[in-house]
Amino acid sequence: MYSSDDKMPTLQRRSLAVEVATQLQEQILKGVYTVNQKLPIEQKLMDRFGVGRSTIREAVKILVNSGYLRVQQGLGTFVEDNSGVNETMFQRLKRAEKSEMDEVRLLLEMKIAERAATNRTGNDISKMEHAMAKRTKAAEANLPEEYIEAHINFYIAMAEASRNKLLAELFRSFTKELKAELLNQYNDTGILNKSADLHHKLLDSIIRQDPSRAWYWSGKITGQAI
Repeated sequence: MYSSDDKMPTLQRRSLAVEVATQLQEQILKGVYTVNQKLPIEQKLMDRFGVGRSTIREAVKILVNSGYLRVQQGLGTFVEDNSGVNETMFQRLKRAEKSEMDEVRLLLEMKIAERAATNRTGNDISKMEHAMAKRTKAAEANLPEEYIEAHINFYIAMAEASRNKLLAELFRSFTKELKAELLNQYNDTGILNKSADLHHKLLDSIIRQDPSRAWYWSGKITGQAI
């Protein structure tokens, strides 16, 4: 580990600062540091994280701009907020329990399916059918990464078909973590594709504009697998 990052490329130093900021933020949210508590001096933070002074200062600057810390000239750096209100959805998802993620995803996908069945257009159907076809092709060729990409694109198309921009944005916030989880969990499309029939029934319900059936099949899918 570098004792000083003066020799590091700017991009690498920035990446380190973000990582340090993320770890400090997690400690603040967990109550390791409370509101109005003073952080350790720079040297102690440098030793704790194994980085140089400029990285610590950049990390502190990130958290000041995010509203978590405040710097009082001549006194030090203090915790300003530990409520998580300034946390982005992506940051919150990164520290969520898997069971919480699964439950929220289930409810979100069911509502998206219901709304998509009501509001879908011909263009939406084409996008979903295209993603489903790529999903099937990837399954036949046993290409897990391509399969997962097509699977997620199917749900993105369905979210867009809901005509609720907030629902679509919420689902998109899940996709990075979802993709990483699925890639880590599956290396064979045989297991992934066991819900293929249910997905076709879901798509058929959306095409037929049957929101109650779309809700039902979405729940069956998410409760069983992907």
